[in-house]
Amino acid sequence: MSDVSKPARHIASGGLVLLAVTSLCWGLAWPVSKFVISEWPPLPARGVPGLVGSVLLFGYAAARGDSLRVPRHLWGRLLVSTIFNVTLWMVVMGLALLWLPAGETAVIGYSMPVWTTLLAWPLLGERLTGKRSLALVMGFSGVVLLMGGGGFAASAAKLPGVLLALTGAVGFALGTIFLKRYPIALPGATSAAWQIGLGCIPVTAAGLAYKVPDVAATTPWGWAGLAYLTLIQFCLAYLCWFAALQRLPASVAAIGTMAVPVIGVVTAAIALHEPLGFTQIAALVLVLAGVAMATRS
Repeated sequence: MSDVSKPARHIASGGLVLLAVTSLCWGLAWPVSKFVISEWPPLPARGVPGLVGSVLLFGYAAARGDSLRVPRHLWGRLLVSTIFNVTLWMVVMGLALLWLPAGETAVIGYSMPVWTTLLAWPLLGERLTGKRSLALVMGFSGVVLLMGGGGFAASAAKLPGVLLALTGAVGFALGTIFLKRYPIALPGATSAAWQIGLGCIPVTAAGLAYKVPDVAATTPWGWAGLAYLTLIQFCLAYLCWFAALQRLPASVAAIGTMAVPVIGVVTAAIALHEPLGFTQIAALVLVLAGVAMATRS
């Protein structure tokens, strides 16, 4: 084995480990978030950990010696990306958990690569191939299957949550396309800190204006959940994600995130006793197959 192949293999394996950590952290965050909103209102439960996480990320970036300054010409890009990738996602996904189980919310939310593939056609001029069209059909089918599970009454009750989760997935797809056309040339930790911090300010403000969490009534498990969302979901997972992107091809990293809804569905079934029957498994398979086809087409 040559000396050149050893570093390359080391970098690739390191990237896969980082990607696995990211997927595990984000997957576990779904049932944790579902539990936290049983003690805190959904918007503060999403916004407050994000704000604290952004402060910690700023500290991490400063300790690394990364510049925290955003050049004037990048502020517009940063704000647009923040709105789609953080603010909108945090609001609609937090509210969707009021109507949907955590596992189903994760499945719909992580259909985002399918929507990215569809929207890249008119917005980026990427051709909508047969494989991409089939991927879109699979993604839709998974969502429809989740809606149909339990009959018409259950579907009507789920509708607000489904629409909110779909809005988040499409919004994140638009944010991804925007970043592809207008990349933000900042260090990973700095970019994440600014976007998470700015994005969570309106989420937290709106949430606290509507209802202030009862801090005294928060259980130790509730505080543990908030700590997880702050330290793991926002800090560790984002740092590992940016590091993985530096070591792996984008397509490999995108496919790797398909593990997130799998982890979310399984852990929600175990920890929260959410249903894990044929409907949920079939919907999960359809969405994941669609995402895999979209990212490989």
